[in-house]
Amino acid sequence: MSSIPADLRYTSDHEYVKPTSDPSVVLVGITDYAQGELGDIVYLELPKAGASFGAHASFGTVEAVKAVSDLFCPIAGEVLEVNTRLDGEPALANSDPYGDGWMIKMKVNPADVAALMDAAAYTKHLG
Repeated sequence: MSSIPADLRYTSDHEYVKPTSDPSVVLVGITDYAQGELGDIVYLELPKAGASFGAHASFGTVEAVKAVSDLFCPIAGEVLEVNTRLDGEPALANSDPYGDGWMIKMKVNPADVAALMDAAAYTKHLG
């Protein structure tokens, strides 16, 4: 069974949004379910800080042993920071997707975060 933390918000594309101490700043990454489906992640292509994306826009790619997949922005916003640890340790997205495996930090509209699925809705989405 995949780990689905109750304090996060989720998309149907299996990305999560994790709140920070600032309601307008969030961390974005792929869910435990997504990393499990992908298999061993070997490379991530992520945007540069300062890039802006609309909701559902592709913000990068994840390359795993099984497949290459697009990463979709859960909500509109501006990239404040990229997790550079993933350059040398892409497997962090497998081993700790909700912790050290986060991908981008974004400035967003907090109301957009509230519109995403909560843990119960995401659990139901997974079936």
